[in-house]
Amino acid sequence: MSHTLEAPAVKPVSRTRPALVSRVLGRPEIGALVAAVIIFIFFLAAAPSFRSAESFFTVLYQSSVIGIVAVGVGLLMIGGEFDLSAGVIVYTAGLFNSMFCWYFGVNLWVGAILSLVFCLLIGFLNGYLVMRTGIPSFLITLGTFFVLQGANLGVTKLVTKTVSTLDVSNIDGYDSLGKVFSSSFKVGPVTVWTSVLWWILFVALAAWTLQRTRVGNWIFAVGGNPDSARAVGVPVVRTKIGLFMTVSFLGWFVGMHQLYRFNTLQAGGGVGNEFLYIIAAVVGGTLLTGGFGNAIGVAIGAFIFGMTSLGIIYAGWDPNWFKAFLGVMLLLAVLVNLYVKRMSTMRKVD
Repeated sequence: MSHTLEAPAVKPVSRTRPALVSRVLGRPEIGALVAAVIIFIFFLAAAPSFRSAESFFTVLYQSSVIGIVAVGVGLLMIGGEFDLSAGVIVYTAGLFNSMFCWYFGVNLWVGAILSLVFCLLIGFLNGYLVMRTGIPSFLITLGTFFVLQGANLGVTKLVTKTVSTLDVSNIDGYDSLGKVFSSSFKVGPVTVWTSVLWWILFVALAAWTLQRTRVGNWIFAVGGNPDSARAVGVPVVRTKIGLFMTVSFLGWFVGMHQLYRFNTLQAGGGVGNEFLYIIAAVVGGTLLTGGFGNAIGVAIGAFIFGMTSLGIIYAGWDPNWFKAFLGVMLLLAVLVNLYVKRMSTMRKVD
């Protein structure tokens, strides 16, 4: 009598939980979100004045001034390029508008429009030179940075005989431009600057573009592998030039805000802010190698910047520690981003 041995039935192993975990961990912004929550709770405990609604909206305002340009810088980095002139172009925009209208005695709207055209031209030249020469964008925009920094100081001193612009509040167009770029309103006792609303709008538009449009696919493609993107018909040159011009446009926008909030500008301003934009993008999950990231993560990175820069002051600490914090955050963000990218790649393979 023979017996047939049957293999015991093996229960299928459910992969639902690991797949869900890897999907969550594969989001570019997840590391920044966790860091933002921890930092927020920390300053709530360490700085009593941080707990008020007024302080929170001040943090949002500080974040928006960095975050608006950081949106464009983040998109550009996803597209595989850098722009080291993003910090000074903010002040170039405001200086151009202010001095042109003061010197020629024309309406500030004329200067604002010409300033926009000038900034877009700078962005176009940055992108064109990068694409046509093959020189890394780091070097091209570093050259632009020095040209603009020197021109800002030299032209301002030539026109106004000082290193700052003159008060533009008496020139025609000031009030209407102020309402567009630097107005505020009250919500109870809290002052809300419209730059915060503009920031949210730009982030939402960038997120929608990346996730829902063909242009968004092009941005990821040119950042991931330009040669492969070109082979499948992606307009690599137009896409990258457009990204440089986007950074310039957002830099112009913040330059208008700075001018019409403070009436005057220092010609040497903006130097070093380009690193804050890049750090916000990297902390928000954007890879330095391109092809990975999103706008929400960049916004969270800017919010972390705003929380930390003001939280240190609210806590009564030496503000010099802020730079040390930025360095630590940048190093940690790079490590976390590599892990997140690996998790994302594993999820796609599965």
